[in-house]
Amino acid sequence: MERTRPTTGSQGRETVGPSNMEDDAKLKFRQQLLSINDNLGTGDVAALKFLCTDFLSCRKLEGVKLGIDLFDHLIDEGFLSAEEPFLLAELLYKINRPLLFKTLGYTSKKVQECLHEKGRVSPYRQMLFELAENTTNMTMKEIIFLLQDKLPKRSTAPLCEEGDKCANNGKSPLDLLTLLEKQSLLREEDLEILEKACEMVSHNLLRVINRYKKAKDNKAANVTQAIPERSLELPGAFSNVKNEPKKKIYKMDGPHRGFCLVINNVKFKSSEREGSQKDAEELERVFTWLGLDVIIYPDQTSEQIIEIMEIWQRLQDHKDRNCFICCILSHGESGAIHGTDEKPVSIRRIMSHFTAKNCPQLAGKPKLFFIQACQGVKVQRPVRVEVDAQVIDPPPMQQQSVPLSESIPEDADFLLGLATIDGCVAIRHIMQGTWYIQALCSKLRLLVPRGEDILSILEDVNEEVATRDNGEGVKQMPQPAYTLRGKVIFPVPSDPPPSEQHQGI
Repeated sequence: MERTRPTTGSQGRETVGPSNMEDDAKLKFRQQLLSINDNLGTGDVAALKFLCTDFLSCRKLEGVKLGIDLFDHLIDEGFLSAEEPFLLAELLYKINRPLLFKTLGYTSKKVQECLHEKGRVSPYRQMLFELAENTTNMTMKEIIFLLQDKLPKRSTAPLCEEGDKCANNGKSPLDLLTLLEKQSLLREEDLEILEKACEMVSHNLLRVINRYKKAKDNKAANVTQAIPERSLELPGAFSNVKNEPKKKIYKMDGPHRGFCLVINNVKFKSSEREGSQKDAEELERVFTWLGLDVIIYPDQTSEQIIEIMEIWQRLQDHKDRNCFICCILSHGESGAIHGTDEKPVSIRRIMSHFTAKNCPQLAGKPKLFFIQACQGVKVQRPVRVEVDAQVIDPPPMQQQSVPLSESIPEDADFLLGLATIDGCVAIRHIMQGTWYIQALCSKLRLLVPRGEDILSILEDVNEEVATRDNGEGVKQMPQPAYTLRGKVIFPVPSDPPPSEQHQGI
């Protein structure tokens, strides 16, 4: 096709034809790629190469030293262009470099919205990358040791260039995964060797694999259910198939997400909950990142806690918000939390302030309560670890255990997340905070950007806390209960998770 040349207008000025605009767009795109390349570290390039394993040959990837090397290969293979730069935005999103994909005109929310239709990185490759991101140096050494007999001897030689200081014989987790794939010891349809190694050295890594397998099985099951029996034998069978109703998703895209109350009881008459400030600070960072207005109430008596609930019950601003969240960090007993005056307050009473009848502004909206408190009075105090229980004589009405089902109001749209099951203690580290709240915040940071709903996130919280051990046999099992009628999915924030906001581009 003949390319259009510049023409001269009536005033003698040159006008720009299509070919010039196309060249300008390509030049601008190259400039964007160069800017992105300038802000990529060695680790970033290695991560991008790994995620591109399914697009580019090993020979081409081995020659990549800089980001622009990788970009050139992707352009040559037709995966990347000025007209369609999404793959690079997706790759940068996967390695959590939001300031870089903003160079291409994308936000985290926009990338997330496009992933379903345009996403090219396979769930399998993402799972392996997540494994690598969560593998410590010690875990890496242990995995290499376990798999030593299955790997060629030359693979133990350092992979770093001379002069580099590298642990694990110069190998990174990505290097090891790549090697396992090259040796056909790891494939999408065969994760057995990797599973066994992770089972022996890290339950956290095993959870990543299990979550991937569960999602894969669910997807396969959904496809099977969508095809009726003997559909291939019946012409036009699909025309009679009724689509399953979609799961309700609560509206969470308003200009104001909602309020998050954090009641942080530290100083009691006879004790002090050291480490709780760490929890309160982490909750404030994470829920602020998720778009909520966080209000912290330190050291509240039982009477003051009820007063706070009555104030927020009457708040008219709820009508313009999508949800309401309340986090209570305190001592507790079965079915109740304690004020700093060491008097119990029923969890059910606290939550009942926000039923549709008592707080019509929140009717039909999700109301989430997270309770970090013991639900029993058994006390065990290992070194530097304490439990959120008190040895006090409760009133007669509190002697009997209150079932979890009776703690949550019968009204709809509630979620109650308890740090522990009834009658048991909840662990708090005096420096690092509580197992439950720290796991909750960690999983919110990790899984909200992946579009997970709150119940799926709490499943991961349960699993993480349940596998922990304080070294002296103390265990903990969180327990959620809910009357939600749909999924609670927080929109993906445009900013990176709070723990990574300090990093520059």
